[in-house]
Amino acid sequence: MREETVSWKYFKRDVVPFTAMIAIECTTVGSSILYKAATLRGFSFYVFVFYAYVGATLVLLLLSLIFGRSRSLPTAKSSLFFKIFLLALLGLTSRVAGCKGIEYSSPTLSSAISNLTPAFTFILAIFFRMEQVMLRSSATQAKIIGTIVSISGALVIVLYKGPKLLVAASFTSFESSWIIGGLLLGLQFLLLSVWFILQTHIMEIYPEEIAVVFCYNLCATLISGTVCLLVEKDLNSWQLKPGFSLASVIYSLSTHGVSM
Repeated sequence: MREETVSWKYFKRDVVPFTAMIAIECTTVGSSILYKAATLRGFSFYVFVFYAYVGATLVLLLLSLIFGRSRSLPTAKSSLFFKIFLLALLGLTSRVAGCKGIEYSSPTLSSAISNLTPAFTFILAIFFRMEQVMLRSSATQAKIIGTIVSISGALVIVLYKGPKLLVAASFTSFESSWIIGGLLLGLQFLLLSVWFILQTHIMEIYPEEIAVVFCYNLCATLISGTVCLLVEKDLNSWQLKPGFSLASVIYSLSTHGVSM
């Protein structure tokens, strides 16, 4: 009986999170591929981001009504709301940079450069004194080595001129587009690391996950809607046609739509 209890604790502590991370990575890659296919057919990435946030907001509104606690939401004049608004601005900018980066390059590059996220997060955590650095500690040494390897690997894959993968025909210079896409994707994951740091700070002072994520997606919806109205003045570009466009928006909800 005791062995079964220990095995179950090990399963919940190590196996379940590891499996969940693998599943998230696989679904994220699938979302990037669907989005790339949709943009090659003329789907605007501004419209994609807007609809993704709208869908996430509606889902989280339903979840907040079902599982939400009685604790009141932060008011618009509070410092907490400003931090959530800043979180939404960071998340939106990161997502737009990522979408544009995939448009310039490929989902393969996006998946590879996503390994920069833990490296950037580790560096920023040290800067904000959220991570203790003990050079004699094996854990710290492993993190430093992992950071160096991640950044080096990202530079190699950005500068390496490989074969074309789902590249739009409108780009005359594949090499320059690949590098521009890599830089935009690098910016995406740098902003994502800042997003993680700010999110951690917000959750420490307001530990209501559903409420925070709902307010975040609501603010991101309002910001992205305003940007989309200014950029996409053609109403036809707002249409969600059956196919890759609709599938990419729906599929994005299963990956990071309700979190970022």
